[in-house]
Amino acid sequence: MIRIQGSHYLAFLAQFGIGGAHPGGINLSKALFSTENITPGADILDVGCGTGQTAAYLATAYQASVTGIDIHPVMIKKAQKRMQKARLPVRLLQGSIEKTSLPNESFDLILAESVLAFVNQQQALQEIYRLLKKSGRFIAIEFTKPTTLPPELADDIQQFYGFKSLLMKKDWVKLLQQAGFHDIRIQKNQSISSKPEFDVSAAIESKFYEVMDQHLAMNEKYQPFLDYRIYTCTK
Repeated sequence: MIRIQGSHYLAFLAQFGIGGAHPGGINLSKALFSTENITPGADILDVGCGTGQTAAYLATAYQASVTGIDIHPVMIKKAQKRMQKARLPVRLLQGSIEKTSLPNESFDLILAESVLAFVNQQQALQEIYRLLKKSGRFIAIEFTKPTTLPPELADDIQQFYGFKSLLMKKDWVKLLQQAGFHDIRIQKNQSISSKPEFDVSAAIESKFYEVMDQHLAMNEKYQPFLDYRIYTCTK
């Protein structure tokens, strides 16, 4: 079986080429970017860029210099296809945000859309902090449990999605502070949403359709507990 950081869910996203799978989708991302001071040529890193939907938008709407990184080779191939079709000069890298070979202080803005829950958060945030320029901005849309969950429920969610850990707001804030970030702000915006897009692989094994069915069932079963928050902060 394909396992990406222990998660069939991430492999399912890659096979179906789902763009904008994070809460709020691309419309929420656009709303968040509109409040940032993004200038033409700004250096931006899209962590867990997937098929490149957000990266392409930033390159087109803001004429930004965008780099995308994703651990899954299928996602990178689909992102490359998108950029080639749109003739966008977005740089795409396969790898983990836990450790990169990118130079210190390379980016004005870094974003992570439902990514950090799947990795070692402390390592990833330290790396993001290292990669940001002084006064650079970080935006994260991340799973945030609303309260302490019963162990069986927490285990079910964590094992299916492959989350490294399930964090509350206070936990995320503590990690951001430990990494060195300041001016940490937390938002909850459930009024903005958008439909995900698909770039489906030519041949998909039946197990990934099973994962899709499980995902829909998990959403229905645990909807009150599958919450998220938007974290914005400054280096």
